[in-house]
Amino acid sequence: MPDSRPGAAVSGTLRFVATYRGPGARRVGPRSPAGTHHTVLEALADPTRRDVLAALRAGPASVGELARRLPVSRPAVSQHLRVLRDSGLVRYEPAGTRNVYRLDPTGLGPLHSWLDGFRCTPSAREGTST
Repeated sequence: MPDSRPGAAVSGTLRFVATYRGPGARRVGPRSPAGTHHTVLEALADPTRRDVLAALRAGPASVGELARRLPVSRPAVSQHLRVLRDSGLVRYEPAGTRNVYRLDPTGLGPLHSWLDGFRCTPSAREGTST
């Protein structure tokens, strides 16, 4: 018998139940445990977060400074920075009444380690010429 609850869908053996969070609400942050290559990839998957990282390459900036550089609202910049911070890609330091964000290159470590695993496989070695 099909599930008649709102937000429930059944497809074969796979079942997903959506959670209603209110009008316009959506999941913004990573779903994986912090400090894994999954969190880094999920953070980098969003084009706005990549734009925030690109803006921070020019140097540290506050939320307001980033919002002025990007076509995104200040609250949206704050949300994206939270995801980037939770994934380890940025860090912040309090500076008076604002927080100044900067890139944290160590945040890419889990992704580098994961990618290194592909370079060390037998199939990767076969593809190299000696």
